[in-house]
Amino acid sequence: MRINLLTVGKTDIAWVRTGLDTYVSRIGRHVPFSLVEIPELRNTASLGREQIKAREGELLLKHLRPSDFVVLLDERGRKFRSVEFAAWLQDRMSHSAGADMVFVIGGAYGFSPEVYGRADAKMSLSDMTFSHQMVRTIFAEQLYRAFTIIRGEPYHHE
Repeated sequence: MRINLLTVGKTDIAWVRTGLDTYVSRIGRHVPFSLVEIPELRNTASLGREQIKAREGELLLKHLRPSDFVVLLDERGRKFRSVEFAAWLQDRMSHSAGADMVFVIGGAYGFSPEVYGRADAKMSLSDMTFSHQMVRTIFAEQLYRAFTIIRGEPYHHE
């Protein structure tokens, strides 16, 4: 099983990128992991929010396979404490039957109905709103934390 993080747009803020790279490399010690950044749409000034979501949705869906277990990072998703997320992740991995897990971070306006329709689950990192670039690093840290909890490593303190 692989875990992938699929995002819309590049991570171009240097300190956010540094943090993201740190956790991506740490996660890779626990599970095959990849980060896929889909380029942001260009020339969108004449497009409405729904049009932008639809176009981004098409690009996201091209990166998903039928066998993937797709989890949207969405404000209306399930909230976890870190230990709960670790338990959920461990359960998903044990029941994956070889399917990859793909966590998806959408663009500024969220996801199209088609992407919501493809999702197997939704999770929220917080009631607060974070920039889409920062969410990548925050999520990567939580994914790394989950693996340290699963393996009983001394990273998470509770």
